[in-house]
Amino acid sequence: MNMNELKPFMPFEPVRMDRVPSGSEWLHQVKWDGVRILSYHNGTRTTLHNRKLRERTLHYPELTDTPFINSDSFITDGEVIALGKDGKPSFHEVMRRDGLRKMERVKEVQKVVPITYMVFDLLFYNGEWLLQRPLTERLELLRQVILPNASVQPVTSLEEGEALYEVIQQNGMEGIVCKKKNSTYTIDGKDARWVKVKNYGDVLAVIGGFTLNGGIVNAVLLGLYDNEGSFHFIGKVGTGKLSRSDWRELTVHLHQIQAKMRPFINFHPEMKNAYWVTPTLVVKVQYTEWRIHEGHTLRQPSIQSFMDTPPSQCRFDDM
Repeated sequence: MNMNELKPFMPFEPVRMDRVPSGSEWLHQVKWDGVRILSYHNGTRTTLHNRKLRERTLHYPELTDTPFINSDSFITDGEVIALGKDGKPSFHEVMRRDGLRKMERVKEVQKVVPITYMVFDLLFYNGEWLLQRPLTERLELLRQVILPNASVQPVTSLEEGEALYEVIQQNGMEGIVCKKKNSTYTIDGKDARWVKVKNYGDVLAVIGGFTLNGGIVNAVLLGLYDNEGSFHFIGKVGTGKLSRSDWRELTVHLHQIQAKMRPFINFHPEMKNAYWVTPTLVVKVQYTEWRIHEGHTLRQPSIQSFMDTPPSQCRFDDM
């Protein structure tokens, strides 16, 4: 096969479950809180693409300088992560790399935010597709041919899912992914051969309003779209990973897109003293509970990062 003609593709996705599946047919892995990246090596160069098919080759030069699979050609699936000050994977930190738009700053930020590519699947090897091989075979081959380094590590698979999930809960990490040992890999697929069990929720939401304290934004009002295109309020958030300078920059930006009319179709008491904006800015929000019986609002939301995502894609379907 001519690898130069291979086009990037959408990865296989897990479905969400509330409980860790039991049984000897499952393997369990840490769900790393990072950016899903597929790497494509054609024998001469490596390119990187995220789950939305956007290229990230220039963002992570430490993954492209030297091949990390002992093969003339390969495709791997994995997660690029960066650690926060607490030593745990931080989506906010990795977005300092993934969110860069001025590529001349990559080397500068690379020194400040080191990343690790956590590789959990091998999909193509030496000119041969592995998609129809069972997961256990793909993982064994990956173990044999991966060349770990400071920026590339294989993901560990464990038999004891409940024990792994308890460790994840104790450390406040995102969750685990459980995969059937005999599972094949379906491009742009999503089914219960892979499931994710999350310790907390996250969602991409759109800012539709804000409140001020001393002239600086101290909280934003978030919303999601339904299938008819109506914009619904889902919560107010004033905490998270944003720095003081981030809040000041956000204040300037929100004043620039300020609107006279409330964009939300519904009203909520938390909208008191709010100013409205045109819903154009997307953030990733972490939360502890999705309160269906309390107006479909988020409990204890916190902002993780700004996202380069079209607002129209922020929908209830993703909850």
